[in-house]
Amino acid sequence: ALNAINENMVQQISCKLVEWRGREDLEVVCIEGAGTKAFCAGGDVVSITKEQVESVALNFFHDEFQMNHMIGTYPKVYVALIHGITMGGGVGLSVHGKYRVATDKSLYAMPETAIGYFPDVGGSYFLSRLPQPYGMFLGLTGHRLRGADLKHMGIATHYTTAEKLPALKADILTSDRSSIGDILQKHEVEAPAPFSLDPHESLIKHCFSADSVAGILSRLEQDGSDFALKLVKSLQRMSPRSLVITHRLLSIAPSKSYEECFAMEFRAAHQIVRSGEFTEGVRALLVDKDNAPVWNPAKIEEVTEEMVEEYFKERTRAWEPLKLD
Repeated sequence: ALNAINENMVQQISCKLVEWRGREDLEVVCIEGAGTKAFCAGGDVVSITKEQVESVALNFFHDEFQMNHMIGTYPKVYVALIHGITMGGGVGLSVHGKYRVATDKSLYAMPETAIGYFPDVGGSYFLSRLPQPYGMFLGLTGHRLRGADLKHMGIATHYTTAEKLPALKADILTSDRSSIGDILQKHEVEAPAPFSLDPHESLIKHCFSADSVAGILSRLEQDGSDFALKLVKSLQRMSPRSLVITHRLLSIAPSKSYEECFAMEFRAAHQIVRSGEFTEGVRALLVDKDNAPVWNPAKIEEVTEEMVEEYFKERTRAWEPLKLD
């Protein structure tokens, strides 16, 4: 649904990227979503969890992270046309590339904490390098950004309109490494102002700079504005475990390299799959759709330091980049 990415797609994309990497006659790679509704709405988490086999989920995350890492280190110019819904795994397919083109129909989010998971696919790396604490805000809340917001936030490098995409793609097909920047600039339109989060800038900076999830919730409650209280209500529906893990990941990530962030995320994925939190979140929101996940633990204050440390331990199976040379 909406170009959700699965293991087969990961393998096909990875194989093509490896093949094209060695072609001297190819200088630019452009990726877009099939249809007009979505670039990629995320990973196919329903199929990943339905078998309830730990190795199935871990194999997918391992291979997906290798693909994401390859995009960020790719020797060719990589252009992602992030038109339509771009969430989770779709962000991993785009945000690490050199150029990301948003349109007036783009819809971005990293909503993983709502399903008992965390912003992966290199999310710890790129969210922690956005203007802070906006990265923390986006990673914890799964807040949706639309259209020009992606350019304002730095998630997209360029902004255009949906009707200009066909002409842009036609020019990309005839471009080379030296001309692609000029082509993207030619088709760019000025991103409409203001940034949708501007009215909440002081609240976000004050509340989401707290050194814990409990601290963030406390500051939001003290603020008492409609926006703050909506955020409290939203965060309280999410997995406490996932919120705390996400906060820790994004706090640690600035000191980690690109490669180290993926390795760290794979260790966290290993434990979160084993905990059953991810499976329960997918069940409640995407399978049974009762929107009543039973989180364990049920409250932020019940997430202990011992629980958190389990997500950062070295594992027998470690992640490493795809060896290409």
